[in-house]
Amino acid sequence: MIRAINHKYISVSPCCCLQFDFIMTLNVIKLIVIETANSTYLANFINVNKIMALKPTTCKEAIARWEKLKGEVAAEATVIELQFQWPPIEKMDGALSTLVACEKLSLSSNMIDKIAGIAGMRSLKILSLGRNYIKSLSGIETVADTLEELWISYNPIDKLKGVGALKNLRVLYMSNNMIKEWVEFNRLQECTSLRDLVFIGNPLCDNQPDVDTWRTQASNRLQQITKLDGIPIVRET
Repeated sequence: MIRAINHKYISVSPCCCLQFDFIMTLNVIKLIVIETANSTYLANFINVNKIMALKPTTCKEAIARWEKLKGEVAAEATVIELQFQWPPIEKMDGALSTLVACEKLSLSSNMIDKIAGIAGMRSLKILSLGRNYIKSLSGIETVADTLEELWISYNPIDKLKGVGALKNLRVLYMSNNMIKEWVEFNRLQECTSLRDLVFIGNPLCDNQPDVDTWRTQASNRLQQITKLDGIPIVRET
């Protein structure tokens, strides 16, 4: 019997307790059995297998949940929060384009692997996609005319191709991604409206000799920014 599904322990008998962790990958939740008191009761994994077999939440389903929770019409709302869906959202799809009035959309902490389905979001100003599995910025250009803030930290992005299309982008939070080369960082020079950048936790930043070197290099390359990693930049006049 599962004692508490939201915790790390499953009670399978009075003398046996399984401790497990869920490790999220693109399409699977891996169950690791760390400890058993006497023996592993395989029959009791049936409940866990049911969890693992759940289909991912679609954007349409997540929007419907939001409408039921908020008692609002999503197509008329300016702020839509679809983060932490269970089962997680894996694909951004065309259902998002129905959110024509949305100015801020949060899809963080899901299992999304690419940006898509937002071409119809003509009012979008803030897009939150942190803690997903997004590998590139492809697809973001469809909201380039309106997007002012992109929150996309904790993703495996290693290239910034296409970021130059975001001419109105003022805020970019993309810490803990996989940018390794200055040539990719320099693409941000094309974002002429950019003022606030969070980039800490990328290999490029971590590989600098010290924080001062990083800040000097980054601020010299991006003359338009006024804040780096949460700290204002003081420039000599």
